[in-house]
Amino acid sequence: MKKLPEINCDLGEGMPNEKQVFPLIDTASIACGGHYGNKETITRSIELALTYKKKVGAHPSYPDRSNFGRKTMKIPHKDLIKSILIQILKFEQLAEKSGVAMDHIKFHGALYNDVASNEDLADLLTDFIANHFHNTPIFTPPHSQLEKQINAKGLISRIEIFGDRGYLDNYQLMPRSIFGSHLTTEQEISEHLQNILGNGYLISNQGKKLKVKAETLCFHGDNPGITDFLPIIREHFWS
Repeated sequence: MKKLPEINCDLGEGMPNEKQVFPLIDTASIACGGHYGNKETITRSIELALTYKKKVGAHPSYPDRSNFGRKTMKIPHKDLIKSILIQILKFEQLAEKSGVAMDHIKFHGALYNDVASNEDLADLLTDFIANHFHNTPIFTPPHSQLEKQINAKGLISRIEIFGDRGYLDNYQLMPRSIFGSHLTTEQEISEHLQNILGNGYLISNQGKKLKVKAETLCFHGDNPGITDFLPIIREHFWS
């Protein structure tokens, strides 16, 4: 029987539906202060994860709350590394206090997209991971600069595909400004997942078939349809 990828969700971002989402996922990436989050929100999400026996990881970003971490920042490398280290350590300390291990690290928003496409940034951040969190898996887009650097440095990866986003021909996410970049209905998402899980490929916005083998599938916690479609697709594909 083919092993299905886990379901992960970006949480701890101020959405009121976390209690409904947690039972339907396997792993959560928790915002830890860069784009959103503080001690109280992180702890609350970790407590929900404990209640529903789910794994949790750190979800650091550019230190840019005003744009929710969704715009590229021109920031000195040393300042970026310092911010990311503070974010991850804050999460790790609160997780340990609750008796939970940090399952993974996943970059957020613009930082996620930038580290996927920018070789220098991927080199910088994988060096950082190698120095501080060598044994922690990193969620990475397929065929990205991040994946290449992870493999070159002997780090641990989990290949991530987004279950509620469209893709370009180069395996990168469609910009949020493009029509069709967001999938919010059960029908759209089921068609997307059928290709990924059943056929082993993504269909890009230009109709190209992109071979993929996802280890983890992400749905955004702020997707307006998540509490409607997630129970249905969980039952259909994972039962």
